[in-house]
Amino acid sequence: VRRMVVDYDDAKDITQNVFIKAWEHLDTFQYQSSIYTWLYRIAINTAKNWLVSQGRRAPTSTEADIEEAETFDDGEHLRDLNTPDAMLLTKEVAGAVNRAIERLPEDLKTAIVLRELEGLSYEEISETMNCPIGTVRSRIFRAREAIAEELRPVLNTTKDQRW
Repeated sequence: VRRMVVDYDDAKDITQNVFIKAWEHLDTFQYQSSIYTWLYRIAINTAKNWLVSQGRRAPTSTEADIEEAETFDDGEHLRDLNTPDAMLLTKEVAGAVNRAIERLPEDLKTAIVLRELEGLSYEEISETMNCPIGTVRSRIFRAREAIAEELRPVLNTTKDQRW
C-alpha cells in the first residue's frame, strides 16, 4: 500500500481497511492460494480504489535503501558510485524509469511492479492478477521493453543494444 499511496497516514488508513475487509471476508478465502497472495490482492485493489476515488494514479518509486546495498555480493562496487556524475545519471535513469512506468497501461504497470518492486514470483502474480501465467510473462516482457525504450536516450544505446 505504501508504494502506491505516498502519504503515510493515508497508507495506514488504507492498510487498516485492508485488514478489516480481509477479516469480514475470511469465510470466502478458498485456500487455493497463499494467505499472503490473497491479502496482497485485497491491498492492491483497496489502494487502487482509493487512488481512483481521489482522482490520482499510483506513484512509482525507485528509491533504494543504501543499507541493503551492503548485503549484495558486489556491495563494494556499489559504495563507490556517489560521485556527482554517477548521482546525476542515477537521477536521470530513475526519472526515465518512473516516466516509463507511469505511461504503462494499468495491467502492465501492476505486473512489473509486483515482479520488480515487490519480488513476487510469476505464479504469485498470476494469482494476484487473476490471469494465466503466460499473460503475466507477456505483460512483464512488454513493460520491460517500454522501460528499455525510455532508457535508450539516457544511456545512449541503440535498439539492438542491452546494458
